[in-house]
Amino acid sequence: MLRIYARTLAAGAVAAGSYLSYEAFGNVQRQFDLASQAGNILRTVLDPETAHNLGISVAKAGLFPKETRPDDPILKTTVFGKEFRNPLGLAAGFDKHAEIMEAMLGMGFGFVEVGSITPKPQPGNPKPRVFRIPEHKAVVNRYGFNSVGSDVASDNLATFSHNVSKNPEIKTGPVGVNLGKNKTSVDAAQDYSISVSLLSKFADYLVINVSSPNTPGLRALQSRKELETIVVQVLGTRNRMLWGPQGPPPLLIKIAPDLNDQDLADIAAVVKKHKVDGLIVSNTTITRPGDITTHPVGAEAGGLSGPPVFEISTNVLLQVYELTGGQVPLIGCASLVQLYTALAYEGPALVPRVKAELAACLRRDGFSSVAEAVGADHKPKVKKGGWLW
Repeated sequence: MLRIYARTLAAGAVAAGSYLSYEAFGNVQRQFDLASQAGNILRTVLDPETAHNLGISVAKAGLFPKETRPDDPILKTTVFGKEFRNPLGLAAGFDKHAEIMEAMLGMGFGFVEVGSITPKPQPGNPKPRVFRIPEHKAVVNRYGFNSVGSDVASDNLATFSHNVSKNPEIKTGPVGVNLGKNKTSVDAAQDYSISVSLLSKFADYLVINVSSPNTPGLRALQSRKELETIVVQVLGTRNRMLWGPQGPPPLLIKIAPDLNDQDLADIAAVVKKHKVDGLIVSNTTITRPGDITTHPVGAEAGGLSGPPVFEISTNVLLQVYELTGGQVPLIGCASLVQLYTALAYEGPALVPRVKAELAACLRRDGFSSVAEAVGADHKPKVKKGGWLW
């Protein structure tokens, strides 16, 4: 324990020293680069969860680099009637307890998704529960929805909302709220509905997470009967609340990449029948593709994320696109993109780099906007107005 404490103190000193160093530079990109270099050092001395928690503390202290350069106009897009200054978002799982929305939006993300948040507090699975596979820039995690609960998360979101009311410029993009169920709960639909009633007033969009592999029985909620029960109850709870002229926040479902054809067809049917606003494709995988099967970490229980999941999740994304006829927004590898594992390996410098490369790719391929590029390879197959996210 003392050794871990000493390492954390040393790592904190490195992070603080790097911040003081990059504060001395006027060059914004240099600040991002130095912050990423500090992250590289932290990964050599700290286990993944301790490094992550230190990163959250650094962000809460206001020590993350801040993007002051304007985004390329070609990246601006409008989805669900909401404007995104760029399509690059922070995936749920990074800011589990809704503590650092301002810092992450300030770092240049176009939107931030917090959670997963459960109704009641729960510790998650025993540690260690996060494992790196550096040679593949991948991670296996079995966090198990560790959460401060909806009451504390609501307070955190309310504080952010209050700060935004005083200074609207700190909210530069939408904030989504990702919801999970408690491990011991026997009524999943009620769990999600409780969180909706407490948190939806702070959300620009809501996500029902039924795809984490680390909560027993959760993925079974993706079956048609179970999912339909949850969707009907959650939509009912949301729609009974009082909303202003903009209406309630859109509702999305986050699904797994390990679904068979019938599972995907059932999900698509529920989404279309009940007019769910979109899908996030996808969560982590329980499979171990390629060389991961023989890697020591590959034997650890939990969900795999990172480059090894790209082909699996992209195939599911395309299947769902076809099943929904291009009429249901999909957050995946297209118009709206979410980062987590890549950010853990590459650090803050990844954010401006991805945006710059995306803008360059759009111009290279002759597109004038993100929206114009969305689903370009499939548009002849769908009705007018269909979009692939």
